[in-house]
Amino acid sequence: METDGDLNPDTDDLPLRANTSHILVRHYALDLSVHFDKKIISGSVVLFLEPCSAGGAKTEDDVGSEAGDGARQGPDKDSTMFGSPADGSHSLGSADAEDFTVVLDCCDLDVSKVEEVDVDSVSAPLGFPPEVASEDMSVSSPADFIQHLLSMPSARWREKHRLFSLCSRGPGARSAGSLRFHTDRWSLQVRKAGVKSPQSFPRVIRIYYVTRPLGGSVRWTKDQDNRDCVYTAGSPINNRALFPCQEPPVAMSTWQARVRAPSECVVLMSGEDQAVPAEDGDTHFLIWNYYVTMPMPASTFTLAVGHWRQVPAETPSALGKEAEGGVDCSGPAAELVPGLRNSTGEVVRGSPHQTGRDEASSSDAAFCHSSLGDQELSLTDYSGMVDDGISCSHGDYPCRFAERSAWSQRVVPHRVFSPVCLLQKAQMGALKLLPQCLAAAHAVLGVHPFPRLDVLIVPAGFSSLGMASPHLIFLSQSVLCKECPSGLSRLSLSGSRLCHEIAHSWFGLVIGARDWTEEWISEGFATFLEDIIWAQAQQLSLQQTAEQFDLKALLRWRRLSDELQNSKEELQILRPNMERTGQVCDSGSSMVKHGLNPDKTFMQVHYLKGYFLLRFLASEVGDQQLTDFFRLFVKKYHGQLVLSQDFLQMFLITFPHMEGKGLTLSAIYADWLDRPGIPEWLRERSAVWSQARLVEEVKAEVVKWILSSRSHQAKGRKRKRTEPKVNYKELTADQLVMLLELLLEESELSVSSMRALQKTYSLQKQDAEVRHRWCELVVKHAYSQAYCDVEHFLVHDQAMGVYLYGELMVQEDPEQQAMARRCLALVQEEMDQSARSVVEEMIL
Repeated sequence: METDGDLNPDTDDLPLRANTSHILVRHYALDLSVHFDKKIISGSVVLFLEPCSAGGAKTEDDVGSEAGDGARQGPDKDSTMFGSPADGSHSLGSADAEDFTVVLDCCDLDVSKVEEVDVDSVSAPLGFPPEVASEDMSVSSPADFIQHLLSMPSARWREKHRLFSLCSRGPGARSAGSLRFHTDRWSLQVRKAGVKSPQSFPRVIRIYYVTRPLGGSVRWTKDQDNRDCVYTAGSPINNRALFPCQEPPVAMSTWQARVRAPSECVVLMSGEDQAVPAEDGDTHFLIWNYYVTMPMPASTFTLAVGHWRQVPAETPSALGKEAEGGVDCSGPAAELVPGLRNSTGEVVRGSPHQTGRDEASSSDAAFCHSSLGDQELSLTDYSGMVDDGISCSHGDYPCRFAERSAWSQRVVPHRVFSPVCLLQKAQMGALKLLPQCLAAAHAVLGVHPFPRLDVLIVPAGFSSLGMASPHLIFLSQSVLCKECPSGLSRLSLSGSRLCHEIAHSWFGLVIGARDWTEEWISEGFATFLEDIIWAQAQQLSLQQTAEQFDLKALLRWRRLSDELQNSKEELQILRPNMERTGQVCDSGSSMVKHGLNPDKTFMQVHYLKGYFLLRFLASEVGDQQLTDFFRLFVKKYHGQLVLSQDFLQMFLITFPHMEGKGLTLSAIYADWLDRPGIPEWLRERSAVWSQARLVEEVKAEVVKWILSSRSHQAKGRKRKRTEPKVNYKELTADQLVMLLELLLEESELSVSSMRALQKTYSLQKQDAEVRHRWCELVVKHAYSQAYCDVEHFLVHDQAMGVYLYGELMVQEDPEQQAMARRCLALVQEEMDQSARSVVEEMIL
């Protein structure tokens, strides 16, 4: 691995600067205030630090699966690039160059102060926990106290959380003064004069800072009701512009957050309990508290603050009128969101910091519980945890996999939030589907890793169809149906996307990639599992499931083939670091290859090629056998970070007869992970999928449309045109996508055929995948009567419309190019920055 000094931040690689091989953040305590008028978040973050074992990184005995790679005990002189102080930073000037430096990933933050927290002021009045007296350990210093706190067993998580809260509110250490710090483009570096090793560095530090309005980690925008909101948008730079942190995934940590926001707003966040807002004195602000007890990478922290409303289980008629005509959303949050009151119906006034599930005063009425037999299940309480024989391999934390009741909880409590204007669509396209999707995921993968789930319909400028985080899913409005359909078959896009994001709870969150370049471990698995879970939710027969899988596979094959033909080979490799995958510098820093490449943001090769690798493995061992293996893999690796080799080696051990077929680790690397292009198996199998029954049905319809179009063209303009009297078969949404894709291959389609297509299938009312292909067909054949459909798509389906701009420009039609520029002007302020840069490059 290259040395730290070789890292070049001017490439499209994303630098991870944190020296995680020297010291680890084990807990974050954030105290933040949201200011919509200034578009900033101000406050502080308290870091609870633990030095790595002498002579190297922490071992698995120290932190379970959190171990980094080996590192020296002393400071790495090359681990930090010292330059002239940036604005708002303090020069490290007088600090000895040999002093140990804590390096945090950080950008677009104005840091005003870094201080050591006086833990003595907290621990002395409290006295040490009485259990310490019976333990063979000496707690004689702040470092000992913090080490004891970090080492407390999961059975005492409430006490641990309470002590974290108390320590985070401790004053700055008077004798130490401010710590020296320096910021550069990608990092915050902190030193204490005279401290030469991580073991001697303060164990608790507080950083005061303010975010910047254009910081890359959060989006300040308007929702669909034209109300202010801000949310973490899944930026390529993750959360380093929201709070200074350790970005490398090996830096697993817990966190708690106290967020102060305007009283009319809702605060949603990664957190194990539904937050109960408390009034902040006589101000017009409410305080929301969240926490997590499962150590996770800081990149999974998610925040959303806005004027959203909770989607009710049944939409009252009055609410339906509000959704159509718009409403005044200026009332307090407790009135906007059912269930954000305490059991007496009042906003919690001046309530203390929430310190555990049993102290929460919220009513479970705020959550939708399953209509599938789980109504009696409420929020998980780990105090009754018992050992049912499940052996966890991760570090100690309150794990649902080790809790007996969690195994029978098919559906976890869930809520959906959206702007008022989308409440009805969100009810049909998300809330009513969640119980089936959650129950299906449980049937396929077992215990839900997280005790609750919120789903938020995010603003139109969100750059993808969905994003999963612990306890919180962001969903694009594009997955919602235009109209209320009948039956699950017409909810294909919203159902499959929900299943995709739910699958990330297992693959992507509770099991994460140790090297971020191996995105396929998250996205390939979620894409593969979305089909299985969605088929289960629809209760399809084995034959129906197989047919649906084949149609989906062919559509994805066509998409992957097109993408690979139009992308750089270096972006097509699933394991770009190859044999160096997972390796880091001595300090723990590394680079995420192509992590800042805007084109990569919109590529699906990791989704699709990873999905096809799993399809290949299923073809070798059987669909059900692979699904059963997934459950074994989850049981062994939940709560841990993995590399491709961990999954593949366990697969080959579980199915030893694969070696007789020539299937080895090196063969899979060579064919699927370490080279660009399409594996031979995939080329051969695509021919089989193209002959599947559902595909043949589509081909028959395509022939009808082509013949109809040619008939119209043959009649000419002088003869009276009549609508073709042809009986067209009703098609599913996926079949419609295939139909339109095949028609896109035709060089000509008559205006009459385009008009008939639009009317026959009510294309404006179909889901976004269908409408996207329809818009492509409109652009290709310059069907001006449907240009309004294209404009509507570019404005309201921004998550899918990026490359439609390119289609408009490449046709060299002045009217189409003017449309592209007009739509960009309408939405450019709310667009995701990566999407905007790609579109501007196409147009300008």
